[in-house]
Amino acid sequence: MKILVIHGPNLNLLGTREPDQYGTLTLEQINNKILSCAKNQNVEVKIFQANSEGEIISEIHRAIGNFNGIVINPAAYTHTSVALRDALLAVELPTVEVHLSNIYKREDFRKQSLISDVVLGVISGFREQSYILGLEALLHHLKDNKS
Repeated sequence: MKILVIHGPNLNLLGTREPDQYGTLTLEQINNKILSCAKNQNVEVKIFQANSEGEIISEIHRAIGNFNGIVINPAAYTHTSVALRDALLAVELPTVEVHLSNIYKREDFRKQSLISDVVLGVISGFREQSYILGLEALLHHLKDNKS
């Protein structure tokens, strides 16, 4: 089984960017936790980060036929990107949306996700653990729906 994990814009600055919201772990440290979880589950994971909406959409397109599912933290694009939403719909891969912070406890504009209604579920507010929970939920779904 192969899973694509996507980190959206500004997540490359984790560790120093608003640690009260996002914690103090760097993206590399979070990626190491994801890889460790995947190894324990005997799952192959590719991790991708981009600040550009187009790069993220192209990576989602490349997932067709190469991955069984996606875990995505769309970051700010959660609230603005119809194109990202359309890309997830187009590839028809099971996807889990994750967020480090609880987007529903933040500014009003962050409470609206353009992605959430086209994914399996949303995990928000558990910092780096959101990725682990998202990966585990996706794997559980894939195993339950294996033909």
